[in-house]
Amino acid sequence: MADMFPLYRAAQVRAMDRRAIEQWGIPALELMNRAGAAAWALLQARWPQARRIGVACGPGNNGGDGYVLARLAREAGCVVHALSAPGGQPRRNPARAALAAWRAAGGRVESFDGMLPDVDVWVDAIYGIGLSRPPSEAVRALIERINASRRPVLALDVPSGLDADRGHADGVVVEAHLTLSFIAAKQGLYTGQARDVDGDVQLDRLGLPAIDTDQDPPSAWLVRDRDLSAWLAPRHANAHKGEHGHVLCVGGEVGMGGAVRLCAEAALRTGVGLASVATRSAGVAALVAARPEAMTHAVEDAQALAPLLERASVLAVGPGLGQGDWGRELLSAALATGKPAVLDADALNLLAAVPEELPQAVLTPHPGEAGRLLGCSTADVQADRFAAAAAMATRYRAVVVLKGAGSLVAAPGRVPVVIGAGNPGMATGGMGDVLSGVIASLLAQGLPAFEAAVAGALLHATAGDAAAGVDGERGLLPSDLFPHLRRLANPA
Repeated sequence: MADMFPLYRAAQVRAMDRRAIEQWGIPALELMNRAGAAAWALLQARWPQARRIGVACGPGNNGGDGYVLARLAREAGCVVHALSAPGGQPRRNPARAALAAWRAAGGRVESFDGMLPDVDVWVDAIYGIGLSRPPSEAVRALIERINASRRPVLALDVPSGLDADRGHADGVVVEAHLTLSFIAAKQGLYTGQARDVDGDVQLDRLGLPAIDTDQDPPSAWLVRDRDLSAWLAPRHANAHKGEHGHVLCVGGEVGMGGAVRLCAEAALRTGVGLASVATRSAGVAALVAARPEAMTHAVEDAQALAPLLERASVLAVGPGLGQGDWGRELLSAALATGKPAVLDADALNLLAAVPEELPQAVLTPHPGEAGRLLGCSTADVQADRFAAAAAMATRYRAVVVLKGAGSLVAAPGRVPVVIGAGNPGMATGGMGDVLSGVIASLLAQGLPAFEAAVAGALLHATAGDAAAGVDGERGLLPSDLFPHLRRLANPA
């Protein structure tokens, strides 16, 4: 697979930290000094004109990192305000030593009294990965004030208030513009609510050796646009369409023919050899006129669908399918074939009503559909997207693509993958139909289900970013992705 980027849970990172201290003989205070120095260097690089620095310090080692940064900023000639919430004095020796060094350099600690000094940049060194509950009332007020200041914020390790494993905040959370993660990347920073509050995320290993993923198996992997070429090799010169599969797109209830058209064109733009459409009679003429390359068939019942199912190598079921008798009958016939299938939209809603294991399938739910598949609320899904994706993969024995900011791909027995691409402009009707066609196309071209889901979700998200780069995110249409899909499916 691609050269993916390893992600870890907070407990794993703490274990790496202990190993550095106990096995490699690096004192905890030295690691703290390295963290503070790395953060100060990043702050200077990002905001070189900043001369007034505010540092909000908590009682743990994250606060110690903040005191190191404060001392270095003061030594560089900046005016530095180090703040602590009431009861925020350091609890551990390394942080106490960092505080003592700050005071020895002439610095002082100001207790937060509800008001903030006027600064150019805030540094969030309150909690880091040490948070296991919502912030206290006093810290909540401090965080709210920092957010309301409208000043840039550099978060150390993790924006305070955010769960480093889940990427979700149970209470108020610092809204950072830049987050510097230490030692190893935390999985929660790359999905869900975290994408609203962590800004640009960077990693500093603090001078430790490169991570050996055999010794430290990641809890998740991150894939980015540079990884696409790992799955999309150039075709050989003597290729023919029969080598590249045949996708049958099933859907397009009356009034929803556009959805299945988007699915079919996405499959074609991603390189499938043949694409067919099974849809209602009323939609055939429009589909043929819009995309004649897709072989469109009028299908009013399972009997008419049978010969199309026989010829196809991969099925994409759900775009515009509806939840009426027609949709239920066609979904049942498609699943009975046991052929590889991508299920989206109403196919997922029908599946949620009558759950069954589908080891041949890739499910592509958004959080609302995921909630129905799991029998829980959308909020429950978003509170722990990793757990929700894993639960769906286990319940349905299928590959699952949980869509949203930082889409997740999960499957039984596989380490989950986070898609490090995509943008808010893609939150519009029809984008999921395009994704279904992309994944189905890669399945038909020979990628295994998990790899097709990862590569398809990444290709789709990267095309969305490219399309948004032309005229912006707002107003982005699913069909705007098509020229970018074709280009990106042929990496140099």
